[in-house]
Amino acid sequence: MKTRTRLWLIAGLALLALIAVGVVLQAINTLYLQLSWYLPYWIVQPVFFVVFAGLVLLLVQLAWPWLRAALGGKAGPGTASQLPPPGNRREAAAQNLAAIDQTLDRVRDAVEREALRQERQRMAAELERGDLVIVLFGIGSSGKTSLIRALLQELVGEVGAAMGSTTGSQRYRLRLRGLQRAVWLVDTPGILEAGAQGLERERLAREQAGKADLLLLVVDGDLRAAELEVFEALASLGKRLMLVLNKCDLRGEQEEARLLQLLRQRTRGRIATEDVLPSSAAPQSVPMPGGRPLQPPAEVDALLRRIAAVLHADGEELIADNLLLQCRQLSEASRSLLARQRRSDSEAIVDRYMWIGAGVLAVTPLPGLDLLGAAAVNAQMVVEIGRIYGISLSRQNAQDLALSVGRTMAGLGLVKGGVSLLSAALSLNLPALVVSRAIQAVSAAWLTRVAGLSFVTYFERDQDWGDGGVQEVVQQQYDLSRRDGALSRFLEAAFRRVVEPLQAKQPRLPPRPPAE
Repeated sequence: MKTRTRLWLIAGLALLALIAVGVVLQAINTLYLQLSWYLPYWIVQPVFFVVFAGLVLLLVQLAWPWLRAALGGKAGPGTASQLPPPGNRREAAAQNLAAIDQTLDRVRDAVEREALRQERQRMAAELERGDLVIVLFGIGSSGKTSLIRALLQELVGEVGAAMGSTTGSQRYRLRLRGLQRAVWLVDTPGILEAGAQGLERERLAREQAGKADLLLLVVDGDLRAAELEVFEALASLGKRLMLVLNKCDLRGEQEEARLLQLLRQRTRGRIATEDVLPSSAAPQSVPMPGGRPLQPPAEVDALLRRIAAVLHADGEELIADNLLLQCRQLSEASRSLLARQRRSDSEAIVDRYMWIGAGVLAVTPLPGLDLLGAAAVNAQMVVEIGRIYGISLSRQNAQDLALSVGRTMAGLGLVKGGVSLLSAALSLNLPALVVSRAIQAVSAAWLTRVAGLSFVTYFERDQDWGDGGVQEVVQQQYDLSRRDGALSRFLEAAFRRVVEPLQAKQPRLPPRPPAE
């Protein structure tokens, strides 16, 4: 049945094609005959070819937009859509780094652009080198530095009981058998310490967490409320996390087992049970009668074996996940910087157009208060804001968008509400003509601001008004603009730009002659 239907369809299309060809040939024949009737024989053929060529060019020009749209689905070589999908996370990270370059080229702020570019170069070097980075966290004197010393089997850092003994991040090379890549242990400042210095150290520690492939949180007992918050923050980074119960030599075997079971219950669903491990990085010395105290060796074998197993099995994935996460964060930072730049440029355009509209109405006031066509609806402003966001709008499309916002403002009663609000604020001891012109001009500027910021929101959302539609966006911008701080700043500028110039231009009557 399907085959028969397909044959009938093909036959019908072929018949339509024959009819179309016949119509075209008949039109050509008619054109030639008409030219032969009115023109001399020797000029008929040249004129016919010129007319025919003109018709073909016109047809091609009319059909070209549809042809270009049809061909546009097939991206040409070198376009972004032509790039093959990444085969793994490393390729995805490399593609993200290439996309970041295109964003940074559009950022004007030299300082911020250079900072982002340096971070991008660091990430590209890490992508090429592929070292494994393990970062240790913990409260002050939880034993992070001692744990690193035990893992390295050599003396590193300064170990003491005082809070804040580690004041900066330190990197140490760890060599694991059978692992080709370099492994770095990073000792971070203690977290949850008091004072401004403690907050700064915690910020540095969290910054190091963003660059880690594997995270180790070192505790010396049950998780306190603040430590649990730190654990949740680290676990939410999307990186592999291990929880190390240190100083196990200070408690018996039963207490150690109880604490490990408690920690595994608290962290269930966030990390694997086998990633909660005991250690004793710096066991206390045992007094020996009549001799030197006995120093027991560090007990970190279980932790070291687990680290080695994880890095051997998942090291490549950990590196790739970390680099991809950092690339995404850097990409978001660069896009955020570009968005702030675009927002600032767009607000400058809105500011310019609202005072242009106010100046026009101050010079030539309109009868009544029909401000939509004069100020709030401005198609050229829409075109310029769209250009900031890389969107090219025709004059007609911009006019339609502006009119939709203007009608929405009128339908919501924002025009009358705005005029009433500003009339009360401008109730000054001024001549009636100045007050009337000032209210019209300032109201036009304010409504232009509301409309312009609505357009900015529309373009920020990739030409989408959102779930609430244009009404919600316009109402939101109206409410934000009438807040005390925003309205006060606007009125200060309005007095300086509109009211004071009107007062200066107001003609003054000559003084009355003195009474005789």
